[in-house]
Amino acid sequence: MTVYLEGDPLTEEKIKEGLSKLVEDLGKVKKVLVVHTDYTRVDFTHLVAKNLYRFLLERGLKEFHTLNASGTHRTMKIEEFEKKLGISRNERRVFFHNHEFFNPEALAFVGTLPAGFVSEMTEGDLEEEIPIKVNRLLFEDFDAIFFINGTVPHESTGFSGGLKIVIPGIASTEVVDTFHWAAVLMGIPKLIGTVDNPARKIINRASEMIFEKIKARSFTLNMVYEEEEEVIPRALYIDEGYEGFLRAYEKACELSSQLHVKYIDRPLRRAVQVIGEEYDEVWTAGKGSYKLQRPGVMAKGGQIIIYAPHIKRFHSNPQMDKWIREIGYHCKDYVKWYLKKHPDFNKNVAAHVINVRGAGTFDPETGKEEFEFDVILATSIPEDECRAVNLGYMDPSKIKKEDFMDEDSLWIVPGGKYLYDLKERRG
Repeated sequence: MTVYLEGDPLTEEKIKEGLSKLVEDLGKVKKVLVVHTDYTRVDFTHLVAKNLYRFLLERGLKEFHTLNASGTHRTMKIEEFEKKLGISRNERRVFFHNHEFFNPEALAFVGTLPAGFVSEMTEGDLEEEIPIKVNRLLFEDFDAIFFINGTVPHESTGFSGGLKIVIPGIASTEVVDTFHWAAVLMGIPKLIGTVDNPARKIINRASEMIFEKIKARSFTLNMVYEEEEEVIPRALYIDEGYEGFLRAYEKACELSSQLHVKYIDRPLRRAVQVIGEEYDEVWTAGKGSYKLQRPGVMAKGGQIIIYAPHIKRFHSNPQMDKWIREIGYHCKDYVKWYLKKHPDFNKNVAAHVINVRGAGTFDPETGKEEFEFDVILATSIPEDECRAVNLGYMDPSKIKKEDFMDEDSLWIVPGGKYLYDLKERRG
């Protein structure tokens, strides 16, 4: 089953036509699962989910279950599910599920990625097997499973979308931690904005094992969209099964690379990423740093300013927040040295602090750490707490757009959404 929809913009009417074809192909279904992106993604899931739900109801649907692919993000509130899906809690036969990455009873073991394969993908930096555990809802008696995801450049996987909604989206914390650590060993500049890369090979291999065990017909509904003052749908690629995921993802990446990469003439001295409310902790607002880390985008000694007065914490999970405060934000050399001294430290947090802080060097003999650029928080986190984790601080009340209008600066709205690169590398 393949339905590829594109438009400038892609209208809701055309989305409905595509979904109608999908549902007709399914025939009669009684129980379905919809796996979707979480509150941190501003996309058009609501247009897809609500219309899919209505078409299925017309065909006798009895149960419509939804599961947020949150990775290790916080859980979603009922109101957030309603907004995300365009479906009220009071609708008939609707069941909202948060992914419980921390709960062993909510997970099922699928198999193990061998250490040799992981070592090959990370060029020998990580030599350990990865046990694959994912949300056990995938293996219940559903007639169909729909994965609604979106594609934009992504720091750990090249682009988001595709099978990323499975790994790490609905995986166990061990899988998420190890995957992100493997990705950070490869490095943001090597991964972000690339379609075929070692991180994707890890995702694909693990997902292939999972899809071999899923009994229901499974479909990807891969969105591509633009984010300006509002979300503008541009494409919806519907395909079936593991191979269908790969096909739809490649199409989505092709369009995303045209829409989501912005090119600049020369390196920036200052860049202000104006972060939206959907990123409500540094854990997610860190995308404001990631998207500026292609080589040469930031001038040596430049400043990335994450402007988000609404943010009050590094992570909403108290334990994750505690770990971030323990290690601080450092370059990869420092964190690898730290992990030798603290081998049980959380690898997901270790990956996060490297990704935010960016490229640098560390000499364990002298304790000297040098960075290619500075990362500064202009949030509601106090200055002493920012300094304590090795980040800079600016008072958000004193930041004004007009102060960043010179030719060496960039004021970016919406922040953390678009990948930046130099025009000289434009294909």
